[in-house]
Amino acid sequence: MIVDFQTHYTPPELQKGDPTRMTVQLDENGNPNYLLNPLLTDVPAFMRMMDRTGIDACVLSSGPGFDQPDIGKCKLINDRLREIELQHPGRFIGLAHVPALNPDEMIAELKRCAVELGFPGVVIASELQGQALDSEALLPFWKTVADLGLYVFIHPLPNVIDWPQMYADDLGRILGWEFSLMTATMRLINSGVLDKVPHLKVQFSHFSGGIGRYLARIRGFQQRGVWGTIDIPRHNRMPEKSIDHYIHERLYYDCAGWAGPDPSATWGAEWVRHGLSEVALSQCVFASDYPQAIRDPEEVAGYIEAVRGIDANARAVLNGANVSKLIPNIKDRLALRKA
Repeated sequence: MIVDFQTHYTPPELQKGDPTRMTVQLDENGNPNYLLNPLLTDVPAFMRMMDRTGIDACVLSSGPGFDQPDIGKCKLINDRLREIELQHPGRFIGLAHVPALNPDEMIAELKRCAVELGFPGVVIASELQGQALDSEALLPFWKTVADLGLYVFIHPLPNVIDWPQMYADDLGRILGWEFSLMTATMRLINSGVLDKVPHLKVQFSHFSGGIGRYLARIRGFQQRGVWGTIDIPRHNRMPEKSIDHYIHERLYYDCAGWAGPDPSATWGAEWVRHGLSEVALSQCVFASDYPQAIRDPEEVAGYIEAVRGIDANARAVLNGANVSKLIPNIKDRLALRKA
């Protein structure tokens, strides 16, 4: 069983750019911040990719909804994802998209997505309208998600970090997105959100930006007295347990995050090899980031084979051992597939 936890779809009504070719969206400073890919609206292409690669089901999220304050657009995305689920039973799994900072609209739409649409999770960006994920304004979101038994998929923010040094060489997407994921991870942990909402399940994309590579440094700086921050507001926050508890036992990660195309998929395998050595295998799920990071079915197939060839740990991620931790009824969903 292979479930791809990071695939992206955009409803045609919300797709920007030339529908016949690949273009890139620029922000107000001329920085690339989103790939406008015609494949984002092409469900038949998704099906061909899945048939070629052996992926059993794709979890769908939508870029225009990662940080979307407009409830109408959120509902449009959610309804389109449910339509795709119904048109292709057992092949696709939708995630909820909500205006997370608007409590009334957020709660109502989350309940609709969980109860009426049957979505197992919700997606948000690593920053929301300039606010960090540990903002007090987001606590109702975290509590509602946990109460409904949903998991949260956190994707990099759909823009470029407001730092001029990122305004060249596509650094906003190359490094800024990963930096944002790591920052969101640390703020969720140190703010106590995971302690206040003990049943909350959070899946960070891209191994949380490769945060495992920084664990030695993070552990060191968590010693507030050693580094002179123990009495400094905002810089002396500490969670209830050790940093390793949250990194290795509370949070989940997907193995997307490398960028193709690479016909041999060795880059992807290298990324996964490092990631699986840095965070607990029990917390990792498979993801391709189709059709953004890799787009051709052959490239996706090559990536899967390269991951399968790494070692038993990588094969365990592909075999979907952790899928049911985030999607408890995954077997029932897959059973709906048509012969």
